[in-house]
Amino acid sequence: MNPKFSAYANPDVLVDTEWLAAHLNDPDIRIVESNEDVLLYDTGHIPGAVHIDWRRDLNDQVVRDYVDTEHFAQLCRRNGITPDTTVVFYGDKSNWWSCYALWVFTLFGHKKMKLVDGGRAKWEAEGRPLTREVPKFAETQYPVPAERNDAAHRAYFQQTLEHMKAKKPLVDVRSPKEFSGEVTHMPEYPQEGVLRGGHIPTAKSCPWARAAAPDATFKTREELEGIYSGELGLKHEDDIIAYCRIGERSSHTWFVLKYLLGFPLVRNYDGSWTEWGNMVRSPIEKGA
Repeated sequence: MNPKFSAYANPDVLVDTEWLAAHLNDPDIRIVESNEDVLLYDTGHIPGAVHIDWRRDLNDQVVRDYVDTEHFAQLCRRNGITPDTTVVFYGDKSNWWSCYALWVFTLFGHKKMKLVDGGRAKWEAEGRPLTREVPKFAETQYPVPAERNDAAHRAYFQQTLEHMKAKKPLVDVRSPKEFSGEVTHMPEYPQEGVLRGGHIPTAKSCPWARAAAPDATFKTREELEGIYSGELGLKHEDDIIAYCRIGERSSHTWFVLKYLLGFPLVRNYDGSWTEWGNMVRSPIEKGA
């Protein structure tokens, strides 16, 4: 095992690029690429990887929600995934979107999942092979999950409002200018989607990317504890909600807190700022 991983609370949830290179033809795993740039997969991907598009495959097309249990089962079946398949996620932007895909799979109770530390950027930087060949796998019989377990991993608006009133930990993982209300999206992105800038009262700012090293891998446990326990003051017994703009950047922070640092009670408020900032009568704060 990569010696860095052994310090994490759940070291088995990560694999490195060397491990992945040795398991490209492992029939017990399915490699899944999930990116912010939905066209990136077609330009070249890790051999054997299937593409899961967060908009097309994970989101309901007419309701702001995730697919239902039947559609999740169909997604797994057509990608050759069974309940016993270890799904190995990777993607662009320091695994920002692959963490989101892993979080959505968690809602449906898929147990065997791993994330490639460093994601696509590290694989490419090491000169490892990419292909445009789209793999074909025999359709499986993935059973329809009995339910989507939102309660353990997902927070809704009302729950987040009660969380705020109780002064429980809220972590805003957006950029500092989004937190202060100077902008309503990351500076390099179109400023659309929400009427008001600012943050949820009592939330603390901790941009998600602080957990990532320059090579897109996760920082060491000691470094992460310095950020989340040291600077933010989070405690092991805390009930924590993370949010961003639509719940994707906060999936990265959810992964760090839950799997790498071992906080047992962490939820992702995926309605995030596009819901809170637009919601009639919801309170906000501005400034750092």
